[in-house]
Amino acid sequence: MTNREEAEIQISELDLLSSMFPYEEEFVVTDQLAVAELKHYVDNESAEMPSSKVQFILNVKPEVSNASMVEFSMVCALPFKYPTVLPEITVRSSLLSRSQQIHLNSDLKTYLMQNCSGEPCMLSAREWVKDHAATYVDKELSSSSVTSNAMQSEDITFTRLWIYSHHIYNKQKRKNIIDWAKELSLSGFCMPGKPGVVCIEGLQSNCEEFWSRVRRLTWKRILIRHREDVSLEGGGHAEIQKQRKFSTLEEKCFDAHGARGNHMDLGQLYRFLEEKGCADIFQMYFGVEGH
Repeated sequence: MTNREEAEIQISELDLLSSMFPYEEEFVVTDQLAVAELKHYVDNESAEMPSSKVQFILNVKPEVSNASMVEFSMVCALPFKYPTVLPEITVRSSLLSRSQQIHLNSDLKTYLMQNCSGEPCMLSAREWVKDHAATYVDKELSSSSVTSNAMQSEDITFTRLWIYSHHIYNKQKRKNIIDWAKELSLSGFCMPGKPGVVCIEGLQSNCEEFWSRVRRLTWKRILIRHREDVSLEGGGHAEIQKQRKFSTLEEKCFDAHGARGNHMDLGQLYRFLEEKGCADIFQMYFGVEGH
């Protein structure tokens, strides 16, 4: 199977998933830029291979004793050679202890290796999780104690999202960005103007909630340009604080200029990122090295 054929199968499977699970509570693509690159690669023979894997989350709600509405999240990434190679899937839930999660994911991988090699398998994987995930939760424990134990042993994930927008002018949107970040205990910065740049960091679930709200607003174009995830085993508040590059979320304007005063001095932006230890992000946004 050629690289382009594999890419076409990935696009078809993503289209199928989005039609079967139209709500963000069920299915959400976490890196829209990767999907755009994949489509461009399929549509243009001269295009280079995409630079990043397609990543998305499938949420599954099987029946679990004492917790009928528990949710299992399948965090998925499609390697460039998928479906020739297996997808990368990690199943998570607040009900699972560390060892239970490892056991479940190992068994899922075994199932995929035995049944799905070389074929699109996301729906099969989802059905397996729906049918089997609940059996990995210790049924002898009450709902409350299961949750308590899992909270103690589950990995906490620290996330940093780098969001690109064609422009950010609207005062209400700018206020929403700052207010929502404060509400969700996120730090980072927002650079309004054209283009608009937003960085948020904090607990993974809070970052995803922020992105879910922001993307529902009306934009000419907005996407996650880059994503960083760091697993903090048993990490508490102090460990999360250590990972932060920003103390709070604030709006940053860098010598606005242009006819509408809507273009920022990108040299100053680069120096700001450099101070924060994020200089490599500049090239991801603008395609050139900063100075």
